[in-house]
Amino acid sequence: MNNRTIVHVEDNYHNRRIVRKILTTQGYQIHEAEDGLAGWQMIKDVVPDLVLLDISLPGIDGLEIVRRLRDSETFRNIPVIALTASAMVGDRERFLAAGCDDYLSKPVRALTLIQRVNSYLP
Repeated sequence: MNNRTIVHVEDNYHNRRIVRKILTTQGYQIHEAEDGLAGWQMIKDVVPDLVLLDISLPGIDGLEIVRRLRDSETFRNIPVIALTASAMVGDRERFLAAGCDDYLSKPVRALTLIQRVNSYLP
């Protein structure tokens, strides 16, 4: 069992629950926030090993959270995976250019999520 921590910022309860179930079975500690402001505060409080981030959030959006992370000496090296329903042509490139390390579209497949998270948290 590992003790790696993940902050998951997602406004949809069901999406949070699915990701929690998938990743806690892998031994990850999941901290959840349901809006951008709470997510930013949680990242500052927990200092996670990885952030799973929805882009369309109430409060501040995911791209603003990524900007704040990358502008911070303390948080800039935390890997961020955009986990979002935005799956239009160019979205992946836009999120990566904004500072996300990776991108997964929803609905997420369990094996894909596990493999992607494991690749950042060996």
